[in-house]
Amino acid sequence: MMQPPKKRLGRGLAALIGDDTSEEAVVQDARSLRHMPIELLRASPNNPRKHFAEADLEDLSRSIREKGLLQPIVVRPLPQGEYEIVAGERRWRAAQRAAIHDVPVLIRELTDGEALEIALIENIQRSDLNPLEEARAYGLLLEQFNYTQQQLADSIGKSRSHIANTLRLLNLPDSVRQQIEDGQLTAGHARALVATDSPAELADQIIKLGLSVREAEGLARDASPVKKTKVKPEKDADTKALERAVSEAIGLKVEIAHKGDAGGSLVISYKTLEQLEDICRRLQAL
Repeated sequence: MMQPPKKRLGRGLAALIGDDTSEEAVVQDARSLRHMPIELLRASPNNPRKHFAEADLEDLSRSIREKGLLQPIVVRPLPQGEYEIVAGERRWRAAQRAAIHDVPVLIRELTDGEALEIALIENIQRSDLNPLEEARAYGLLLEQFNYTQQQLADSIGKSRSHIANTLRLLNLPDSVRQQIEDGQLTAGHARALVATDSPAELADQIIKLGLSVREAEGLARDASPVKKTKVKPEKDADTKALERAVSEAIGLKVEIAHKGDAGGSLVISYKTLEQLEDICRRLQAL
């Protein structure tokens, strides 16, 4: 299994997906730009984005029919002369709807880890992922490509705590995850549910009542089991009387913890070294 890069991609995302407008980058893109039949392109199975809004696809398809596909699709070579889409699957889908036969592409030589990293960063920066898609993408980078959470945080420009909190969404029940993907719950709502004992029931309440994230956090706190503090058993009258007698005899606070047949303990508290030395002398004299 290959080792992931420990830093952000050297050339930067803008250069890799054709958004770098420097003269050098434009020349490089011109050399790698091709027009190829749309049927040679394949969607990536590791694309973190799984849901494409029907209305958005239709709007983009109409724009492509009128003005053409203005931004190239970023691809990497596959065996048998095909190409896997690294960035631009939504444009590819819309171009198919618009009955476009040839599309502009930028060809990049990328490893599996680099391709997934680019897809993840591009979608996050363009706010295209729902919280669960983001969590699954993080999981892929961690599990399949040996990223640590810190390496991943450095690579995509997020905090380590954000990575950890997002990954926790994958522990939610299927019904709650579906509500997140359907847009009924936000990531903030979902994070409030992760540590509760009944996330599905609470999720239904949040949706039904239309609660804000702060209100959902309050609901989750109220539903969390209260940790019971241990209450010391009340001492019997004989033990209390014995504590008073010993305390008066030596002039210091005394606590007795009697545990029946198992014995117990006697604790004498002192405040100064003189008091300690006095106790030691008394014990030695016995």
